[in-house]
Amino acid sequence: MTRTSYSATSRQAPWPYALELRGVVKRHGHGDAAVTALDGVTMRVPRGAFVAVMGPSGSGKSTLLHCAAGLERPTSGSVLLDGRELTGLDEAALTRLRRERMGFVFQSFNLVPTLTVAQNVTLPLEFAGRRPDQRQVRTLLARLGLGARIGHRPAELSGGQQQRVAIARALLSRPAVLFADEPTGALDTQAAREVLGILREAVAEEGQTIVMVTHDPVAASYADTVVFFADGRIVDSIPHPRPETVAARMAQLSAPAASMAGAGPVRRDGDGR
Repeated sequence: MTRTSYSATSRQAPWPYALELRGVVKRHGHGDAAVTALDGVTMRVPRGAFVAVMGPSGSGKSTLLHCAAGLERPTSGSVLLDGRELTGLDEAALTRLRRERMGFVFQSFNLVPTLTVAQNVTLPLEFAGRRPDQRQVRTLLARLGLGARIGHRPAELSGGQQQRVAIARALLSRPAVLFADEPTGALDTQAAREVLGILREAVAEEGQTIVMVTHDPVAASYADTVVFFADGRIVDSIPHPRPETVAARMAQLSAPAASMAGAGPVRRDGDGR
């Protein structure tokens, strides 16, 4: 299968890409036991784009997120965040970059149970030695519907509210890219819609760049573009996605030998609906 590249569409910026992967290969293990998780992935995400990443189990989508965020080092190839090469940075520099230029939202909310909402939101900035702007914190929490919960602890919040706290924490530092890994996986339908609406709003109103791994076609439909992985490669993309279109493509990829027959090249035109 020919290696392919993907480029989303977004507004212009002096440096157009918030995130770039160039020929990224990631192998686990050595010799005959080695497993290739990413097979020469080239991917460009412009500023202000909302990209959903989908694929069957073991397709490489989670490894993509980890390599893009500097949580795993590629075997070869390069990763650039705002034009800055990550693969040559030492662990201390990577940690600083993650704190200052990346945001993370996971399926598990990862809130500190003994801290209040406001304290959880400001914790990464304090770890980075930066003094949070409390007015900015209050404004952000109010915008996310948490203004009345600022002094509450996680156990006093619903799952949807806890995920909103996690999103506020990720957005406070105005990251170059917000990485979301199954952010609605632990939520009921209504809470999931609210959280996805907040992410969509962050893109539309604040120009935030988001890369989200999900298995849910409805969640993916909130993105500008869905990128599909199979066997460690990008095999397709759908701009302006609809849930039914995404679900149909996922069904094809999940079928036996789908990655070897009928996976098709990445789409570059049309709305994919």
